Amino acid sequence: MRYDDAGSGDDMKELIDYIARRLVDKPDEVEVREVAGEKTTVYELRVGDGDLGKIIGKHGRTIRAIRTLLSAAATKEQKRAVLEILEPDQD
Repeated sequence: MRYDDAGSGDDMKELIDYIARRLVDKPDEVEVREVAGEKTTVYELRVGDGDLGKIIGKHGRTIRAIRTLLSAAATKEQKRAVLEILEPDQD
C-alpha cells in the first residue's frame, strides 16, 4: 500500500487504520469512521479494550504524531482533518 499520494478521504482513513492496527494488540477491533463536514473531515478511531494507551502513547506523543501525519496529508489536499479517539465499547 502506497501513502505517498495520500490525501483523499479513503486514503487518509486507510492511513489511520494502517498505523493503528500495527500499534495495538487487537488489530481486528480497530475501527475508523469518517464524518465529512463542510470544511473539516473528522476521523473517529475506536480500538479494543486495553489498547487505548498504546494509541495515545506516553504523554500523548503517539497520538500527536498520528494527528501530525493526518494533518500533513490533509493540508496537501488543501483540506482540514481531525482525529478523535472514541472510548472502547463496553459490553
